[in-house]
Amino acid sequence: MKKQALLSVSDKTGITDFAAGLVKQGFEIISTGGTLKAIEEAGIPVKAVDEVTGFPEIMDGRVKTLHPKVHGGLLAKRDNPEHRQALADNEIDTIDLVAVNLYPFKETLAKPGVSDDEIIENIDIGGPTMLRSAAKNFADVLVVVDPSDYPKVLEALEQDQTDYKLRHGLAAKVFRHTAHYDAMIARYFTEATGEAFPENYTVTYEKVQDLRYGENPHQHAAFYKTPVSAAFSLSSAKQLHGKELSYNNIQDANAALEIVREYAEPAAVAVKHMNPCGVGVGDNIEQAFQRAYDADPVSIFGGIVALNQQVDKATAEILSGIFLEIIIAPGFDQDALDILTQKKNIRLLEMDMVDTEARSHKLTSINGGMLIQDADHAEFKDDQLAVVTKRAPSEEEMKDLIFAWKAVKHVKSNAIVLAKGCQTVGIGAGQMNRVGAAKIAIEQAGEAAEGAALASDAFFPMPDTVEAAAAAGIKAIIQPGGSKRDQESIDACDKHGIAMVLTSMRHFKH
Repeated sequence: MKKQALLSVSDKTGITDFAAGLVKQGFEIISTGGTLKAIEEAGIPVKAVDEVTGFPEIMDGRVKTLHPKVHGGLLAKRDNPEHRQALADNEIDTIDLVAVNLYPFKETLAKPGVSDDEIIENIDIGGPTMLRSAAKNFADVLVVVDPSDYPKVLEALEQDQTDYKLRHGLAAKVFRHTAHYDAMIARYFTEATGEAFPENYTVTYEKVQDLRYGENPHQHAAFYKTPVSAAFSLSSAKQLHGKELSYNNIQDANAALEIVREYAEPAAVAVKHMNPCGVGVGDNIEQAFQRAYDADPVSIFGGIVALNQQVDKATAEILSGIFLEIIIAPGFDQDALDILTQKKNIRLLEMDMVDTEARSHKLTSINGGMLIQDADHAEFKDDQLAVVTKRAPSEEEMKDLIFAWKAVKHVKSNAIVLAKGCQTVGIGAGQMNRVGAAKIAIEQAGEAAEGAALASDAFFPMPDTVEAAAAAGIKAIIQPGGSKRDQESIDACDKHGIAMVLTSMRHFKH
């Protein structure tokens, strides 16, 4: 019985060599469109699919392989007498190998200014259908969706070792591929129709790399990215120097990026274990980083630093004197690179920090399920702030309050941030009660708490946090408000001459 292979690919990498190898193994080649032309031009014998179906390609190629003589040849179980009889009755030849990859939907989606019509025309119908038919019948049909598998398949054919394990693995890759493809299409239509939380939520990611381990050495891990890279995403960063990133590096680096994106002025953020240990803004990036470093020169050791301006020589000289795991910036000038690359293991990541992307969902896995919410990128407007105390904050105090408020939303709850001179001076993170977080921040700040501004991610359930702040010399507080006992905290502020501003917006982070 003759062996037939159907080849129809958008990505033509290696397809003519693969076709030539199949012919050597006794296959007759069937093909379509541009693939057919490429194989013909390579001087390899091939026949058009319409010679097999007896039906022409129609509707600009929308209908060409959707035919019983294609899918019957793919789906027939070779050891089933009824299927074999159906093949004979309908003059259908079996197809023993399929190599298909799909219309470039992802690439089309990523094109600037692309129209909906062009996107829709790049939704493949025949390709996924052939792949699914072949993969369903993998026991009898070799199915190849990835050009990197061509050499492996040819070698197996040459050695007559196309066993179950190979076939099963190729079929598994097909179903992952078609699921990934359909998930991208589903997301496009879901976003286009404005469904925020649809009845089925399908996500898909592409592997960037395997990681050495996860949070701990006994946990396996890998890094994946969304199909279309977003701004402010580590998946689009270019690593200029240093060893590969670890799981914890990526988590911390992402946290640093989320914080630094809050600030329009030159800003620097140092992160340890998903919490900021220092945040500073300044007139230039050197000043911003110096403030972030001075905020907590102990905790920054072994930390991750994100800066929103190009790193220059002066800043690099300061950075090079500290043990850091990663430095992320939109660029490094040559002097900075010359200085920092002398440190063998430090990772230098360069990435676009122009924040033009729509804000996305945040996904959190739980046992047997997933939680989905909008990412917390809400920002208050100045006219939403309410001064509720007898004393209003000064201009400098208000500047520090807003600076601290932008930082506190990225600190694990219960969270308190103290700021002074556009620099964090104390951070209390992840405590079981709010006054406990305040005491940690105040203790860290020490004498710098005098005259500082305090930001709280949620309301004060009682006035004990205000009392602790007053004892430390804090002069201004920003918090959401909304407690039944708000007035007690307001009265305590008035008693101590503290200005308090309410935002009516909470920033819990779990």
